[in-house]
Amino acid sequence: MATIAILGTMDTKGEEHGFVADRIKQRGHQVLVIDVGALGAPRLNPDITRREVAAAADVDFDALAAKRDRGETVAAMSKGAPVVLSRLVAEKKIHGVISLGGGGGTAIGTAAMRALPIGFPKVMVSTLASGNTAQYVGVKDIVMFPSIVDVAGLNRISRQILTRAAGAICGMVEAGQASRLSKAGETPAVPSEDKPIIVASMFGNTTGCVEHARKILEQAGYEVLVFHATGTGGRTMESLIESGMAAGVLDVTTTEWADELVGGFLSAGPTRLEAAAKQGVPAIVAPGCLDMVNFHGPETVPAKFKGRTFYQHNPQVTLMRTTPEECAQLGKIIAEKLNLSKGPVTMLIPRKAISVISAPGKPFHDPAADQTLFDNLKSRLRRDIEVIEMDCEINDPRFAEACANALLKNIGKRK
Repeated sequence: MATIAILGTMDTKGEEHGFVADRIKQRGHQVLVIDVGALGAPRLNPDITRREVAAAADVDFDALAAKRDRGETVAAMSKGAPVVLSRLVAEKKIHGVISLGGGGGTAIGTAAMRALPIGFPKVMVSTLASGNTAQYVGVKDIVMFPSIVDVAGLNRISRQILTRAAGAICGMVEAGQASRLSKAGETPAVPSEDKPIIVASMFGNTTGCVEHARKILEQAGYEVLVFHATGTGGRTMESLIESGMAAGVLDVTTTEWADELVGGFLSAGPTRLEAAAKQGVPAIVAPGCLDMVNFHGPETVPAKFKGRTFYQHNPQVTLMRTTPEECAQLGKIIAEKLNLSKGPVTMLIPRKAISVISAPGKPFHDPAADQTLFDNLKSRLRRDIEVIEMDCEINDPRFAEACANALLKNIGKRK
């Protein structure tokens, strides 16, 4: 038997959350109701009150309720709900969470879910689930369940949707339990102890390097999770590192920093490269694809970049070569991020090419820009951070082997 948290505004959506609670109980599970409403009396008795949620956000609930300001209420509950839910998960008091809502309820529910670790069952039934949900999901595995009709009473449509949503969260919880438990004498469906995880960043231009390095790391007993360096991929990888799941980081493709600096569309934000450094996770870092900034079609390239060197990667992606001045800044930024490292980290530099198209004879070959990048990296790094320079291209098997071996060495130091 599992306990599933039901989080929502029980003043306006109490009947609907109560319906979901009944369906969950019918599956043999317990529920823990968390109220994040503030404008009226709850229609479903909570186990954790709105006052407790507000207190978790250091908000005076009486003052909040007196204002009857919907925006302030959503903001306060969006701050307190993640604290409450995270505590329940840490204390192993809940095994999944479901929430129902419109705009405000979705904002509160998903804010709470984004605070939870990847792999913890999360279902959000929302009126907003059919559009762009990036701001609600972030980099977490939140299942957005379209409500079809508004979450406003029970009818022949909403009953079907809510019944299936309740079944979804129960199924997710039950599947997680089944993967951990097996009857005496039976072999579990999945190994009881998974291999330690290494996360890696990859782009089409660094595929050869990452694939070769991955084989070496897998042979050494690790599971390698590869993230595409497309902004979302980098943010997701950083989130996974922050969660404590990664034993090592193969950060070969740091290209997202070029987009962050210059203004491309694949930026992973200003905290990219900080998670491993601050968590002390063993890592290797390479300047993979810092020669390119990503735009959509040619017509999307800002006019200020007229005259620059471009390469049409495909009809939807236009690449722009970084200049020596931009490379100098990128070297400084990457070095500053690595200097935050609390654990063993190594910088590896492939001197002949940092991407497929920066090799000699290729469109982005610019030795002066690359040298500026390398010089700024090396001159600004802490003296105790090892730098390995190799006279080869980034996808050379020798470079991939050096990356894998350096990472294994750093993991050994951490152990």
